[in-house]
Amino acid sequence: RSRPRHTWGQDREDIPATMGGKNSKPEAEKIIDGKAIAATIREEIKVEVAELKAKYGKAPGLAVVIVGNRPDSQTYVRMKRKACDEAGIVSFHKEMPEDSSEEDVLQVVRDFNADPDCHGILVQLPLPKHMNEEKVLAEISLEKDVDGFHPLNIGKLSMKGHEPLFMPCTPKGCIVLLERSGVDLKGKNAVVVGRSNIVGMPAALMLMKKDCTVTVVHSRTKDPAGICRRADVIIAAAGSAHMVKKNWIKKGAVIIDVGTNSVPDATKKSGFRLTGDVDYDEAIKRADMITPVPGGVGPMTIAMLLSNTLDSGKRSIAN
Repeated sequence: RSRPRHTWGQDREDIPATMGGKNSKPEAEKIIDGKAIAATIREEIKVEVAELKAKYGKAPGLAVVIVGNRPDSQTYVRMKRKACDEAGIVSFHKEMPEDSSEEDVLQVVRDFNADPDCHGILVQLPLPKHMNEEKVLAEISLEKDVDGFHPLNIGKLSMKGHEPLFMPCTPKGCIVLLERSGVDLKGKNAVVVGRSNIVGMPAALMLMKKDCTVTVVHSRTKDPAGICRRADVIIAAAGSAHMVKKNWIKKGAVIIDVGTNSVPDATKKSGFRLTGDVDYDEAIKRADMITPVPGGVGPMTIAMLLSNTLDSGKRSIAN
């Protein structure tokens, strides 16, 4: 869904109400619906996959390798397989016992590297403790690194004038959410809360590629609230429930909340509920746009994985 381009400067506290200082947008219009945007993208991917099959008789293929039987990992893998099926992407699945050797897993990755019908490889993390995750991930071919974490892909992401083959799915989803919501990022002040290799750091690099002025707030940052208050865009990815309070946010800011935290809730059957890194109920009163948790960034991660797999398939199949 496209929205009108966001008008910066409105709703700033130092602008008189007659100049648009009063934030009067209804709260329902402030919500960035990640579920709906992801569904649109998945439909677009489905159309492109069908076109690829019609023209070349071949569809992109995604291999998922899972080691052990962690329930959360099993759930993620099932979701990925279902998403592939719906998009027409061929799904390869290799389930390995917890006590598999590191060499066994490396060999599975090598086999998928050599398989011309497989265009993306994803190793579900975490791996068992006796395995070196870095070594296993480094074995994935650069051309099939649809998770976007190969050192060469991250290196190209950090270099001006270079483009990676793939960008990590969750931070890429954050940028796509902003762009599809009509946010013009060029020249804006952006703050990323959190500096993880999975979300925070790549998100900061992507924002710089979009010509934002970027600050990364982390556990050693002095006055994080003051830094966030100057931000036009906040991407919160610290993994700390309700860390970003209302007084951290200037009026009219746009907030992407990546956090997924379990907090006790006696009203829920499970005894807990999911909440973000942003104090949503308060933040929505000041923000111009904000993602909910759940239903914001989460659905975009799988949509971006499918998008990366399609890109890889197009590069391979069309050539």
